[in-house]
Amino acid sequence: MVKAVVVGAAVESSLATPTALLRSIADAMVAEMERGLRGDIHAQLKMLISYVDSLPTGDEHGLFYALDLGGTNFRVLRVQLGGKEKRVVKQQYEEVSIPPHLMVGTSMELFDFIAAALAKFVGTEGEDFQLPEGRQRELGFTFSFPVNQTSISSGTLIKWTKGFSINGTVGEDVVSELSRAMERQGLDMKATALVNDTVGTLAGGRYMDTDVVAAVILGTGTNAAYVEHANAIPKWTGLLPKSGKMVINTEWGSFKSNKLPLSEYDKAMDFESLNPGEQIYEKMISGMYLGEIVRRILLKLAHEASLFGDVVPPKLELPFILRTPDMSAMHHDSSHDLKTLGAKLKDIVGVADTSLEVRYITRHICDLVAERAARLAAAGVYSILKKIGRDKVPSGGGKMPRTVVALDGGLYEHYKKFSSCVEATLTDLLGEEASSSVVAKLANDGSGIGAALLAASHSQYQYGASD
Repeated sequence: MVKAVVVGAAVESSLATPTALLRSIADAMVAEMERGLRGDIHAQLKMLISYVDSLPTGDEHGLFYALDLGGTNFRVLRVQLGGKEKRVVKQQYEEVSIPPHLMVGTSMELFDFIAAALAKFVGTEGEDFQLPEGRQRELGFTFSFPVNQTSISSGTLIKWTKGFSINGTVGEDVVSELSRAMERQGLDMKATALVNDTVGTLAGGRYMDTDVVAAVILGTGTNAAYVEHANAIPKWTGLLPKSGKMVINTEWGSFKSNKLPLSEYDKAMDFESLNPGEQIYEKMISGMYLGEIVRRILLKLAHEASLFGDVVPPKLELPFILRTPDMSAMHHDSSHDLKTLGAKLKDIVGVADTSLEVRYITRHICDLVAERAARLAAAGVYSILKKIGRDKVPSGGGKMPRTVVALDGGLYEHYKKFSSCVEATLTDLLGEEASSSVVAKLANDGSGIGAALLAASHSQYQYGASD
């Protein structure tokens, strides 16, 4: 095992993220954010303008719907809002699977299927939900595919991803497609907000806590959205919004920089991926990839240090055989003989009996990969706080205002050692004084209520909505 220790030490140094390095990564990310806001075509962060200039305040009243389309299932939701006192009076949702043939069919077939499910859901409203006389039902539409947004309620599809391939829709306004399908179903409903899922999480977070300034998703993928001063967006050419604010969708997964400590494992994984050279930051920190990085390191230890004996386990050669939930289960094993970890290695890699030392080495690798990801994610959160001036106590004295970051995503919610490390690193980067005003808060918007809240704050019947 001496060889394993030597190789292990090399792995450890290649995954190191000293605090000084995290600071320089955050500075590089702030510079990229500024380039994106200027509209520089070479900027790595798109810094998309969401057209959301008024976030929910808690005063919203009435019945609102949401539709969340982001993969092979979609969700329809309704919520009855009762203002500051009653908040969310009642909510109901339904999940619908999309038949595989519709994912590769025509735009009309797909949207007709969605509108029919929506019409059926509206038909089950019940008397707990009240629509004022003479009003049209309103809908927030979460559409988690790349879109070129043109207003709060319109945007053209750039490309389908996640197994969808429908010719007719690219370049079309997805809200118009949905609206026409609703008309064909005889459904009188208006889509008043088209939102990205991260922007929806920000809206849901702000509704629950008025000090929320940013939302970060750490799940299978990663992204962040935050509230920017409209006058800090040089590429914005329209009238400045009344609120003076604008929600920006950073699309930060695409960040790359020579400051990011790419190891040989990252480079090899990226080279063999479906999108080489793209989404580099996402590949270092998100749930889709962490288990795979661990697998690649274990494979190297198997080849160069006979970690699993003289024969390299064949299953260990298979990309993505080790998933991040399995990595998390191994990492969280605190039993004296690491029994869970041993069972996982047997199930996944096919190694029946591993020594305690091998189990400890495996757990240490999980720890290194998760810690690096969490520290890099914290540097991203820190860069947003830096961009909006919430990273330090005001120079003229006084206390920094309470600043809340809403976090969502399975990786953050379920991988406890990861989330604890994100929070500890953020505290370290901010320093004692500033970190006492910053709160990282789990804002589980799994239901997609954020989109319904944005439909409410951008309602055609809303007058004088404030930020």
